[in-house]
Amino acid sequence: MKARVKWVDGALMVGESGSGHAIVMDGPEEHGGRNLGMRPMEMLLLGMGGCTEFDVVHILRKGRHDVRFCELELTAERAETEPKVYIRIHAHFRVGGKGLTSKAVERAVKLSAEKYCSASLMLGKTAEITHDFELVDID
Repeated sequence: MKARVKWVDGALMVGESGSGHAIVMDGPEEHGGRNLGMRPMEMLLLGMGGCTEFDVVHILRKGRHDVRFCELELTAERAETEPKVYIRIHAHFRVGGKGLTSKAVERAVKLSAEKYCSASLMLGKTAEITHDFELVDID
């Protein structure tokens, strides 16, 4: 896997993935940025969220569950001193589907957290990561 990040100006950077997708990153004004893009640490958190949510949906579908909705809310806390790594991350899943059970969702969340989500497992080296979920009704 490869990626490239090009500094543009101030704290503005453009990152390009090996698959050819690009994203703008920037910093706050107090660090020379203009707030034109996500912060790199926000992207790290979003990456973990995308990784674990992908796993949960994939595991449920592989188990032939009719998943129709999945949303993940992440709450994170960083260390107060440098390096300001993530020290706590909570992942709250909201999942809905036809005939979907709490047992199935709990299993999928647990498998992602403990076995499949490499981003969560990596961030778990510095952060306490917790998970919970709720089933939501869908029409």
